[in-house]
Order: sequence, then structure tokens, then C-alpha cells
Amino acid sequence: MALAIPERFNIASWFVDRPAGAHPGRTAVAGEVSPVTYGELRALVNRVGNALHTSGVAPGDCVLLALVDSAEFIAAFFGAAKIGAIAVPVNPYARSGDFAYWLQDSGAKVALVSGVALAQISDAGPAWTGLRRVVLAHAERRAHAAVHANGVGWKEWLAGASENLECFDSASTDPAFFLYTSGSTGEPKAAVHQHKDMMVTTECFAKAVMQIGPDDRTFSVSKLFFAYGLGNAMYFPLAAGASTVLHADRSKPERVLQLIAQYRPTIFYAVPTFYALLLRAAESGTVADVSSVRLAVSAGEALPVEVFERFKKRFGLEILDAIGSTEMLHMFISGRPGQVRPGSCGTPLEHCDARIVDEQGREVPVGEVGNLWVRGLSACSHYWNKAAATAASRHGDWLVTGDKFYRDADGYYFYCGRADDMLKVSGLWVSPTEIENALLGHPAVGEAAVVGRSDSAGLTRALAYVVPRPPATGADGLATEIQGFVKSRLASYKCPQEIRFVSELPKTATGKIQRFRLREG
Repeated sequence: MALAIPERFNIASWFVDRPAGAHPGRTAVAGEVSPVTYGELRALVNRVGNALHTSGVAPGDCVLLALVDSAEFIAAFFGAAKIGAIAVPVNPYARSGDFAYWLQDSGAKVALVSGVALAQISDAGPAWTGLRRVVLAHAERRAHAAVHANGVGWKEWLAGASENLECFDSASTDPAFFLYTSGSTGEPKAAVHQHKDMMVTTECFAKAVMQIGPDDRTFSVSKLFFAYGLGNAMYFPLAAGASTVLHADRSKPERVLQLIAQYRPTIFYAVPTFYALLLRAAESGTVADVSSVRLAVSAGEALPVEVFERFKKRFGLEILDAIGSTEMLHMFISGRPGQVRPGSCGTPLEHCDARIVDEQGREVPVGEVGNLWVRGLSACSHYWNKAAATAASRHGDWLVTGDKFYRDADGYYFYCGRADDMLKVSGLWVSPTEIENALLGHPAVGEAAVVGRSDSAGLTRALAYVVPRPPATGADGLATEIQGFVKSRLASYKCPQEIRFVSELPKTATGKIQRFRLREG
């Protein structure tokens, strides 16, 4: 597949103006009070771009978006891009310290904020009070003036803004948006992405792998503020002239199943832990009709084989597992429909290269665990304001992912865990993912996470945190039973020395298990 990237390219033109010109009356966004058509979305994007310009935003300036999933989010993102500014989406449910960091680090001049973020972001200190304009979505000025001198409501801010706007003449390599990493291994870093990057991931994954088309309707549990959800629920469907179902609130399995039944999406995206929650809900009696879904996609962490098999048995759907990153914007390795290999993330996408190397950067043999390096046209250009972190993440044109993988003889890639999650037990490397997969095979285990813990002799042993599957409660004897089950499937040194039962596992806003919190517990 040839991929021609034009020298001059602006994402607002390609993802909004182009489809709106072709089919202005088609639904672009569902899940709102009323559907938003492509023509209406283009008009809203243009009004936001004009309002940003009036608010003093110039090409190259950052605009912070602390917005829930909504048409306003999409309009704000592309409205900024259309005038040559840089959109900086962040988690609207974050804490004040996070907002203070993002505002200071990005140097944002304007912030667009949902009500759920207001209390926390208004405590963000000087970086907040220094903003030249703060816009509160879904509210009038009187609701916002008390918390910011330059506050204004969304409707008031857009009043008089024209629905016509000429697109800024961006180079395809100009910065278009920042995406902050989770910061689990240090302070968050803003991956700087260029206008071309969305086009690359659309062509290489959405079209080449998923074959997304205008008749599709997408629904993503993962939210728009981070890389996975941004593609799933925003620019992938827009590129195809399809529609997206947006859900502003936090995702709960029962509510997600209701929305699937109501809106009948054809492509569904979630993280592995949420697929497990959907299974638990269905097994507990919640009505689960996913018959409209032709393709279920998983990313964020490795998809356990047990979850794959249970989901396929109950719903008749093979989950397509893949791996991507904030730095690569979206997927770089993926399974293919009809060619899924349970337990594997698949094979590299077109225009993406992957290699597995040892600590000296030498490629390891087939079947041996090593460090994953990737490269591709969608890789971020650098980390904003962090030259040392940028240098540490690169080896020539290769991106050092920090993930441990192995590759089989057929070229399929298997995720073993983050490098700092791997366990050295009895002098041998052990993948927590392998143990978790074995644990999930027991009928009483709903969720599982494995971390390392030093024993009295200073030796590392595996500790498992388990969420029991109803009606199991973690009563006496169950831990021993589960340990015996794992020993029947894995070498004895891999068996957890201890099992702790918990009601839930700590997770990030994107649904990944926070193993570092379990290690601290």
C-alpha cells in the first residue's frame, strides 16, 4: 500500500471539511441530545475556530481541552487545528495538581472546560488564573464568572462567531496536538504529534485492518482525551464518513450494554479489563445484545486468552487484539480479522516496523523475550520541553517502547508486560501476564493482577490480587484451590506464593491496571 503524504495538510480540512462537503446531512455524532450531522459539525468547528481567534489564539498557541466526550470536544479539537493552533486534550476527571502541571507545561493561553472539571481545575493555581480566556461548555457566563475573571459560557462565547472559516495552510509536519502520557514512570510527557500522523494511522489501521466504511457506527469505551479513544471515536469514523456514538459519563458495563442495544454500533472498542467487566455483567444476568457489532477491538494491555475465549463463546465475536501507544498515536501491531491468534497482538501494520532486542540492542532469536522497538510514520516528533526524555526514548529512528515481547516462528508478536513489571523469580524472567492468564482460567476468578514481592530472604515471589467472580467470595480454601490450578498449568516457580482477594483493582482513567499501586500496597 502506497501512502502519499501531501506537503501541505491540515487535519481539520481532511477529517471535517472533506466529509461535510461530500455528505453534509449524514449523521456524524450520535449519543447527543439530538444527532449532529456533518454539516452541523463543520459549522460548529468553524465557529469555535473563529471564537478562538477572537480570544487571542494564534498559530502555534496551545489550547487546553478538559472536556468530556461530546460534539463540543470534537469541535474544539478541530477548531484549534483549523486556525493552526495546538489542541491539548486532557482527562476532565483529573485532580488540581494534574491540571496545574498541564497548564504550566503546555503554556496554554485558553482552556475549554466541562463542568466535571471545574472544581479541580479552578484550584490549579497561577497557571489557571493567568489564562486569557476560560470557556465552560454547556453553561452561560454567570455560571463561570465566579471562578475565573475571564470566564465565559460556551453559548455566549460562540455568539456572533461566523460559520465560515478558511483553513490555516499547515505543513503536514507542523505540530497539531499534544497527547500526555500517563506518567506512571515519572511526570507526564507531552507527545507532540503532527498533522500527518492522524492520516497515517487512519490509512494503516482503520482502513487497512478494520476496513471502516460510511455504513459503520463506532462506539469506544475508551475516551477521547487519550490516543486510543481519539482514533476510535473521533477521527477514524470522520475519515470514513461514518458515525460515532459518544458517551460523556464514566463508562460502566451495564450502561455500555444499554448504549450498544440502543445505538447498534458495528465497531466496538474497549480495553481488556472492560471486556472482562462486560462478561461479568452478562454472566450476572444483565441483558447483553451485541448482535450489531461486526468487529470488537482491544488494546491498552494484553488481552488474556481466557477473556478472548469466554467472550467468543458467549457473544460469537472474536476480539481483535492490538497494541499501540501515545507516542505512535494509535496501533502499530494488530491482529487481522479472520486471522486472530489468541494471546497474540498480531503482526506489524504496513508502514510500521518492529524488532525485539536485548539490552545491547541486538535482535533476539524467535521465541526469546526481549525489548520491543518500533518505528513508523505516525511516531511523535518529540516530547514537549523534554529533550533528555526524548533522547532516552529513541535509538536512531527507532522508538524504545519499554515493553517486553517475544515473536513466534510465524511472525506473531506476544506481549509479556512492561519492562518494569517483569519478575525475576529463581533467576528466570517471569511475565505477570502469563500468570494472570492462568489465573483467569479458574472459574472463580473475575480479574487478576500479579506483581513481585520480596520474601523474608529478599527473594522475589509472585503476589496475585484477585477479584472473585460471583458468587465466589474468596472464602477459606479458595486461594489454595486457585494456586493448585495455576500449578497444573505453569511451572511451579511461576505460581503465586500468595493470593489476596479484593473487590476491585486500581486502574487508570484509560482502564489499565495500576500495578505500581499494588506493588506499594
